Amino acid sequence: QVQLVESGGGLVQAGGSLRLSCAASGRTSSSYSMGWFRQAAGKERDLVSAITWNGGSTYYADSVKGRFTISRDNAKNTLYLQMNSLKPEDTAVYYCAANPIGAFTTSGLYRYWGQGTQVTVSS
Repeated sequence: QVQLVESGGGLVQAGGSLRLSCAASGRTSSSYSMGWFRQAAGKERDLVSAITWNGGSTYYADSVKGRFTISRDNAKNTLYLQMNSLKPEDTAVYYCAANPIGAFTTSGLYRYWGQGTQVTVSS
């Protein structure tokens, strides 16, 4: 079992930055691929960014490429998402998730989820 707790969300003006963190606990969490998802009001939850267990490969949705950076520190069991040049359309609840199987860009393989953190970008 893996427990995930997100932090770092908040209200920011367009063009600003936020850094999300996700603290993981569980015996094998450092061996899992990890991802950040977001769900805007009235929309489906989408994969924003993902990273393999050793950080060797990363994925970004087209909408965030060049603005967001995913990273992880396995020694601290923590996943990060640095979000720069934020836009109002980035407003959503952001979730971190863990994928114990692989194929880190496959949303359906993410098994463990955090409770989410709200990010609101004002224009």
